Amino acid sequence: MSKEAWVKVIPWRKELVTAALEGGADAIEIAADSLDSVKQLGRIPVVAPGGDIEPDVDVVSCTIEDPHDAEKIVAISKNKRVVVETTDWRIIPLENLIAQTNNLMVTVHTREEAEIVLHILEKGVGGIVIESDSINEIGEILSIAKGRGEKIELVSAQVKTIRPVGMGDRVCVDTCNELELGEGLLVGNSSGCLFLIHAENLENPYVTPRPFRVNAGPVHSYVRLPYGKTAYLSELEAGDEALLVNYKGETRVGVVGRLKIERRPLLLVEVERENKCYTHLVQNAETIRFTSPEGHALSVVELKKGNKILVCVEKPGRHFGVKIEETVQEK
Repeated sequence: MSKEAWVKVIPWRKELVTAALEGGADAIEIAADSLDSVKQLGRIPVVAPGGDIEPDVDVVSCTIEDPHDAEKIVAISKNKRVVVETTDWRIIPLENLIAQTNNLMVTVHTREEAEIVLHILEKGVGGIVIESDSINEIGEILSIAKGRGEKIELVSAQVKTIRPVGMGDRVCVDTCNELELGEGLLVGNSSGCLFLIHAENLENPYVTPRPFRVNAGPVHSYVRLPYGKTAYLSELEAGDEALLVNYKGETRVGVVGRLKIERRPLLLVEVERENKCYTHLVQNAETIRFTSPEGHALSVVELKKGNKILVCVEKPGRHFGVKIEETVQEK
């Protein structure tokens, strides 16, 4: 999932606060005399004396001057969130800290610093505090923290079988985003193979395009989330994050607006890649489409044996949506 990201704006600069709000920051750190100014711009938690998150009460700032300060930080983080600052950013013993606590945020000033601290030991720090005078820099760092730009490896698989299987409860995921041509959600019967299901953003004679919607599959299906996680389609709720993926494997974080779960006739689609077969179930309707390697939408009513569609193939194995190494078979 995306990482928590605050933007520090001391002294007050309206344009930086606006950039933080528009970039999806989780909180803004300001001086106490700027509380009213933030409320006039938007609704967001404020880190300040008398604010929603109070310094030294809810969060503690610690300055690292040598590696031995790590023990103090770990001790404090057992009860409070800690924001780490340093006189020399390069000497922070971040690996040791991350290995011992999840209650850690780090002050960053550049995109390069953010990329490092968010990926150290793979899991990265719990969050970041962005301190920059650049609107563009703030936007880029927020994009990294929120998982925008994650790259997915998509490959083509050949359609082997298409057949009706009866009625089932299928899920339409209505997002708070307009999806583009060639873009959709990764969904599948198995965590080992997720199919790129195209958004309903094409014209057709029967219904008006709904560029925010992906008719994704039945309630049991896996759906890919940011940072490598998955969930069952039936688990998604309004306000959750979902990973929007295009045919090039480029991604951005979307927001779930609602689910529509309705009983509908289903089709089973089986594909083959490198002598292995994978399946997914979708509603039997013209508006449900897979995605070709060229980014074209392929309706299930026109899908034929031998067609190639995009999938994401991984080694199966999930525990509460988190990828794990174990012996597992999914059929």
